[in-house]
Amino acid sequence: KNTVPITHPYGRLQFGEDLDITFDTLIGTGCNPNVAAALVVGLEPEWTQKVVDGISKSKKPVESVTIIRQGDHKALERGARIAQRMVSEASENLREPFSISDIIVSIKCGASDTTSGIASNPAVGAAVDKIIDEGGTVIFGETSELAGAEHILARRAVNDAVREEFLKTFEEYINFAVSKGVDILGSQPTAENIAGGLSTIEEKALGNIQKTGTKPIQGVLRPAEKPRGKGLWFMNTSSSAQEAVTLFAAAGAVVHLFSTGQGNVVGHPIEPVIKISGNEITVKTMPEHIDVDVSGILKGTMSIEEAGDLILKTMLKTASGKLTAAEILGHNEFALTRLWRSM
Repeated sequence: KNTVPITHPYGRLQFGEDLDITFDTLIGTGCNPNVAAALVVGLEPEWTQKVVDGISKSKKPVESVTIIRQGDHKALERGARIAQRMVSEASENLREPFSISDIIVSIKCGASDTTSGIASNPAVGAAVDKIIDEGGTVIFGETSELAGAEHILARRAVNDAVREEFLKTFEEYINFAVSKGVDILGSQPTAENIAGGLSTIEEKALGNIQKTGTKPIQGVLRPAEKPRGKGLWFMNTSSSAQEAVTLFAAAGAVVHLFSTGQGNVVGHPIEPVIKISGNEITVKTMPEHIDVDVSGILKGTMSIEEAGDLILKTMLKTASGKLTAAEILGHNEFALTRLWRSM
């Protein structure tokens, strides 16, 4: 009780940048401010200790249990005792006042349709601008989903160096897919995107970028890399919801704003995911998954600014302890990003 298991099947026989992302994600997840303490469980001590050492830099309690040379039963017994002590000690932590400038927020959209680009994404964009105006930090990603709108975002780079790095990162991602000789139609846009009225990746991208607001892009982040300052940051990520949110959480994001047209159920073990929809049908048919209803934008009963204020208010409540729909329903998706096959 009061512990959250985060499991994954990778690590062994990975190499290079692929292995680096795995370590960075695991260490970053343990360092996230939403985590009071971490118990790292591994097969052998060497790589397990590398994760422990990384998390220890956050100054929070972290210990490890390994299975080699002691077996499952002894590891389980020792781990249970450590976890019990950690939970007891963490129960003494008290909530403290915070400002928006103290937190990192991440954003993404999923199961997009025609309502996303004209309602929920612009509403999230309004909230993003408000967060940054208050000194906050926001991360966005979904590299492949920017195709056709990348030039618009590039114009918002804070300087030429950031603009060049952003475009280089985007082009390398797209060129990798093209080099495999495959047609990405069906992946970008997905079949559900097409059914929802988004016929091309360019059309989807133009709606996607609405959620980034209007502020300058401060820099480009590697997968799971923590922002190096305040403001809006781009992270090179997959458009897969589970992968992207996992990387954002590993970069220190403590709450996620997730815009959805047709409905998406993704959650995360340590970063609360707030679902926002401007599709009245989705709000009515999937009410247990939607935290913020901004369908009034399309009905003319709510302005985009009002929707942004509502999202910001919900975000602050969530950061203060209010449970999201995904948390209540037990959606705790965690997915490591992989680049290559294992050795």
